Amino acid sequence: MIDTFNDYQKEKKSLSYEQMKRLHAELAAEVGDDEDALELYEELMQKANRYADMRARWALMSREEKMDQDSFRTSLHDSVITHFNMLARYLRMQGKATAWRDELGDEKADPWCRKAIGDFGCYLVFVNSLLAR
Repeated sequence: MIDTFNDYQKEKKSLSYEQMKRLHAELAAEVGDDEDALELYEELMQKANRYADMRARWALMSREEKMDQDSFRTSLHDSVITHFNMLARYLRMQGKATAWRDELGDEKADPWCRKAIGDFGCYLVFVNSLLAR
């Protein structure tokens, strides 16, 4: 069976395509042409690319490979979350609302938000991949 975006939408804390587009637009507008924010965004994208690569390969891994790579995958995911938080913290210091980050949720208060944050990181990679044609 081939999974589709509709299958993803059935998952707990999934984000709609429209929601991800809106969050991305809000994030991009707040970053604007601020050089420091752009640098933080680039660092986020480097981490998100590594995480998305691991996540894409995850479905193809054997149980043994998953057990061997699980802690590495977790560390990649943690790094994506940390970089989202760093970017949001910087933007808040610049007087930006960062409602996009608030909407993704607090991974400490609700562990399911962790999945949504990772999903959004993968969405950013998806968009960048399409633009790299």
